[in-house]
Amino acid sequence: MSILSIATSGLSAASLRVSVAASNIANVRTTGPLPASGGSSTSAGAGSVSTSSTYPAAYVPLRVDQVDQSSGSTPGGTIATVSTVSPSYTAQSDPSAPFADRDGLVAAPNVDLANELVQMAAAKYSFIANAKVIQAYSETTESLLDIKT
Repeated sequence: MSILSIATSGLSAASLRVSVAASNIANVRTTGPLPASGGSSTSAGAGSVSTSSTYPAAYVPLRVDQVDQSSGSTPGGTIATVSTVSPSYTAQSDPSAPFADRDGLVAAPNVDLANELVQMAAAKYSFIANAKVIQAYSETTESLLDIKT
C-alpha cells in the first residue's frame, strides 16, 4: 500500500469519526417511546393505542469501529465502520412526553457527551497528522523531481 493511500484512509476514518460524533451530539435529546418488552400499549378509554406506531423511536446512537487494514504482504492503512451503540437507549423520566409509559419513562439515546467530545478531538488530531503525512510526501516528491544535474 502506498503512503498516500494509507494517509487517505486515515483521513476518511477521521472524517467519519467526526460525522458520527456530531450526529450523536445533535440528537442527544431525541427521545421516543420505550421499546415494548411484551407489547407497548397505553390504555385510552375502551381501546389501546400503540405508542410505537404513533411516535417515532428514540435516536439510535452510532459508534465508529476502526481497525488496521491487513491485506496480503503489504498491510497498511485503516478501515472504519459504523455500528450502533448497545444498549441504544436508557430509560429517562419525562412524564410530560405524550409517548411516556405509565411510569412516565421514555427512551433516551445512550450518548455519553464527554466521550463524543473526546472522539471529536481525537479525530481532529488524526486528521491533522494524516494531512501532514500527505504534505511531507508531496514536498519530498517535489524536491526529488526538482533535482538538476
